[in-house]
Amino acid sequence: MTGVRRSEALLATSREAPDAGTDATALLRRAGLIRDFGSGLYGFLPTGERVLRKVRARIEAAMDAVGAQRVGLPALQYSGDWRASGRWESFEDEMFTLENRDGQAMCLAPSHEEGAVRLLDGVVRSHDDLPLVVYQVGEKYRDDHARNGLVRCKAFEMKDAYSVHASEDSLAATYRELRAAYLRVFDDVGLDVAVVPVDDDVMGGAASEEFVAPVADGSDRLVRCTAADCRFGRTAEAAGFGAVAAGDACPDCGDRLAASEGIEVGHVFQLGRRYTEALGLTVDDAEGGESHPTMGSYGIGITRVVQTLVQQRAVDAAGAADGAGESAGGDRLDCRWPVTDWGSVAPYRAAIVPLDYEGRHGAVADELYRACGHEDVLLYDDPDQSIGERFAESALLGVPAKVVVGNHYDETGEVELERADGTTESVSPAAVPDVVAAFAAGGGATGDGRTDDGRTGEDRGY
Repeated sequence: MTGVRRSEALLATSREAPDAGTDATALLRRAGLIRDFGSGLYGFLPTGERVLRKVRARIEAAMDAVGAQRVGLPALQYSGDWRASGRWESFEDEMFTLENRDGQAMCLAPSHEEGAVRLLDGVVRSHDDLPLVVYQVGEKYRDDHARNGLVRCKAFEMKDAYSVHASEDSLAATYRELRAAYLRVFDDVGLDVAVVPVDDDVMGGAASEEFVAPVADGSDRLVRCTAADCRFGRTAEAAGFGAVAAGDACPDCGDRLAASEGIEVGHVFQLGRRYTEALGLTVDDAEGGESHPTMGSYGIGITRVVQTLVQQRAVDAAGAADGAGESAGGDRLDCRWPVTDWGSVAPYRAAIVPLDYEGRHGAVADELYRACGHEDVLLYDDPDQSIGERFAESALLGVPAKVVVGNHYDETGEVELERADGTTESVSPAAVPDVVAAFAAGGGATGDGRTDDGRTGEDRGY
């Protein structure tokens, strides 16, 4: 991802917090990530799109690493397959429906189980073609009650994947693999989640689990384990919620349970044969007959992940962690994108901040920008901005590191690297490109989400 000069960038930051419903949504707007298009509709400005692209790329790498193949499914669909699966009626309160000019009923698909079966019917013919995992990334539409910004809106970006299998054992194995891949994704982008077993009558199937992020202002009540290596969680909608409470010992590991609200950021399902039977998808089986394959479904809300990261990690303007980004007020919060072994989804890996751009410091800043390959770095070259404004804006954006060219450089020939966590170190200009590379998306991990030491999610106890 290319870097930008501040003088040429569309950075729509603001000192004032708009009336946006919640502090997190106000922060996203004040930092210039999103704009409001009406109730439940948002557009992404260049800064927000940079974050979105990094989250999306990490998720796509996870899907590619497990052998999933990317496809494209139409958002606009006819009602026939939905009626056959029984979901036309069950989704009717949240699904956008319409009639075309020929009077045929259509919908904007809120999910694509029916579409995946339609896509593969006649293409997947034999048990030898299975297992198969396909995925897509695109916009979904639900006529939901809009609230909490990107968390519950009418149009949102999602990664949805679908697996097809000749046996239940094969489905269970892929389900475990995708579940572990999701946990690696959330770890890499720095999102804390609990795993909650739930029942889902709309989707159907034998088993499903939600990935729920603890926040101060969410859409459900959550009880979760506080141990770093335990994912136990229960929401108010899950069986057994009443049997656990904050302060109790975790049933899985014995550590302490805590209570908060939560946001669902991902969901995995073992669907069984509901959709293949309803839509008539069959394959030739090993016995020479035909059978309906079994399916799994796996989704991550990409736009939800962006806002949920802000809610979990935002800090007040003085640098103190706010916990979930909801108590300090939207006009006093800064974004704080986590930095993990994998890197960061921050819009820029670093900001180069000269004390005075029009003097010697500016020439050094330009050279550092060139040395970084113009890559994913924000250069503060606008002479109309004061040094205070440059520092405040980079903090608001959540840039994880500032390379400061000022008095320290004049005295020592080295620049100061100021991290968002408050630590500072002196660095030679020649070392800057390598130092800031650690903050790049994917800078500390291989493409499939495994860290440099080769550990997988299973190695970490997932």
